[in-house]
Amino acid sequence: MKRIGLGWLVLGLMSGTAMAQTAPKSIDAADARARAAEAKMTDDERFQLLHGIMPIAFPGTPPLPRADLKPTAGWIPGVPRLGIPDLYETDASLGVANPLQLRKGDYSTALPSGLALAATWSPELAFKGGAVAGNETRQKGFNILLAGGVNLARDPRNGRNFEYLGEDPLLAGRLAGASIRGIQSQKVVSTIKHFALNDQETLRNSIDARIDEKPFRESDLLAFQLAIEDGKPGSVMCAYNRVNGDYACGNDFLLNQVLKRDWGFPGWVMSDWGAVHDVSYFAKGLDQQSGAQLDKQIFFDKPLRAEVAAGRVPMERVRDSVRRILRSLYAVGADAPLAEGAIDEAAHAAAARAVAAAGIVLLKNDGDALPLAGAKSVAVIGGHADLGVLSGGGSSQVTPKGQVTVLPLGGRGMMGAWARQLYMPSSPLRALAAAMPGAKVEYDSGYDLAAATAFAKQSDVAIVFATAWSSEGNDFSMTLPEGQDALIAAVAAANPNTIVVLETGNPVKMPWLDKVKAVVEAWYPGQEGGAAIADVLTGKVNPSGRLPISFPSDETQLPRAEIPGWGQPEGSQATATYPEGAEVGYRWYAAKGTRPLFPFGHGLSYTRFEQSALQIRGGAQPEATVTVRNVGKVAGAEVVQLYLTRRGAIDTRRLAGFARVELSPGESRSVVVKIEPKVLADWTPRGWHLAAATYSFTSATSAGGAGLDATIRLPERQLGR
Repeated sequence: MKRIGLGWLVLGLMSGTAMAQTAPKSIDAADARARAAEAKMTDDERFQLLHGIMPIAFPGTPPLPRADLKPTAGWIPGVPRLGIPDLYETDASLGVANPLQLRKGDYSTALPSGLALAATWSPELAFKGGAVAGNETRQKGFNILLAGGVNLARDPRNGRNFEYLGEDPLLAGRLAGASIRGIQSQKVVSTIKHFALNDQETLRNSIDARIDEKPFRESDLLAFQLAIEDGKPGSVMCAYNRVNGDYACGNDFLLNQVLKRDWGFPGWVMSDWGAVHDVSYFAKGLDQQSGAQLDKQIFFDKPLRAEVAAGRVPMERVRDSVRRILRSLYAVGADAPLAEGAIDEAAHAAAARAVAAAGIVLLKNDGDALPLAGAKSVAVIGGHADLGVLSGGGSSQVTPKGQVTVLPLGGRGMMGAWARQLYMPSSPLRALAAAMPGAKVEYDSGYDLAAATAFAKQSDVAIVFATAWSSEGNDFSMTLPEGQDALIAAVAAANPNTIVVLETGNPVKMPWLDKVKAVVEAWYPGQEGGAAIADVLTGKVNPSGRLPISFPSDETQLPRAEIPGWGQPEGSQATATYPEGAEVGYRWYAAKGTRPLFPFGHGLSYTRFEQSALQIRGGAQPEATVTVRNVGKVAGAEVVQLYLTRRGAIDTRRLAGFARVELSPGESRSVVVKIEPKVLADWTPRGWHLAAATYSFTSATSAGGAGLDATIRLPERQLGR
């Protein structure tokens, strides 16, 4: 594919307001077009839109209907006579995936992981990253991106946490919404997924996730609700797991009652691939069967036609599903003809690097060990830092330009073929050497402990790169694999100036924490990750990432010390109960009075900030103002984190609002933080209810920290459903 500049300046300057100008002036116009087009369709054309295939020739599946279909996640034939294009679906939210590299020579911009994006606490960067992914989706000839992962990190061992946006519904919802807006600004439909409670990968196809409605509404469902309100995704993808007994894709409560009735969602619900078990799912709210050859049969064709013919499903329900699909295409302009076009690789790479750098979290920095200064010799050890940076596995894995390194792992079940470590060709070693031309920067693999420690002892600074691979289809312990804890401890014993850089998709335990000078969490930083890490380590970029997920000391601090169903064969029946309810992550630690290893919101900087003059204002949109001043010597970004700490006589801890602000040395600014009313409210059978009470807030540097306090009296309000 030819790639040239596309005017990234315009794309990069887009804001939420600018994006809105690219959408149709009236959603009513999209609805009207959908009604008009659907009315002209034959029944065969209507049913044709309700099921699709994964256009890959899997062993044992029927042959593909057309020889020219390019390998991708999904395909549904369009209706050319009505100007309705084929629906070409591609994974995923971290860029445009190329499954198993079946599209030879096709590569894409590999964005940092979801947790890395969440660590920026920046809806603006989320929008720009979404615009990159959406632009490449459109330019590669696809019109639906299977993005928008917003499941909460109830368990830090979930193998898909790296795709998602952390443990807090407000942070996750706001960033997912911004990313979806960015994607859809490029005339591409974005999904939001996986609806809902897909909070572990162990037995994901059979686990029954159980939770009461009130805490469900105030946690996982709240994240989806906020993201749907902000982003207006064209489609919702339901999950594999059961929710309170019923499969998510055939769950009347989730799809008909919550999504379509209470939230008024106007788009369509598509299944996850292989998640449909019965034709009855259509009546329960599912509109489209995706990857249908992975199910026992194509339920939404002949079996559904039979249900309609027998009068058990009204034909109007079929027509409604078709209108929902068409309406979403028209609302974002995704009905534009499919054609491949040029991509501004350099600009997209710069965007990926900016997100990666902004999401890196400085967890520890004793004695100002960082940024690196004055070191004449630097020992870089482990983590394949000579090759590149690690990425997560599964359907979200993106293949970037350049020489990637793939280490096959294998494994059990369907996902075994996808189990492989892929290293993006952005070497931290080479980036550090380029950034420190006056220093001797050399590498040791860490394979031999004695050799690595001898090497470390001879250097001014030792930097250990530690990696932990995670992936869709599996959950993982919080222990660094392959003896890396022992490597770090040994290097730290040999060199008192040891720095650890983590490339992980989940929190990890750190038995060596008090032995090292500094710890940096780089997540899976994407194709420009090596350069971004070097930027932070050398001080070219001041770290500004804040944790979107708590780092527990060990499993005993979790609501469930063991993952439900861990080790059992696929298909085993098990139940995951969530007695913590809405108290996910940092709220769990606050309720139990325990301190995690690193709290939600934690992150250090090379400068210092002070806050003052916190004030709260009420009204339909409550907000806080606080003055932030950079009292250090270098420019940097502070994240204002506003927590609800008390409501009436009840102590609580909820993120109520946040804002990221960039400040030069000595600069101060009054920052406005919008407060989400639903975070202050309770879910009741009548909807969201804000009680008349005195509300106390703290502007703190983390969920576990103290800060400025302010209170306000708010009147009773009903906020709707």
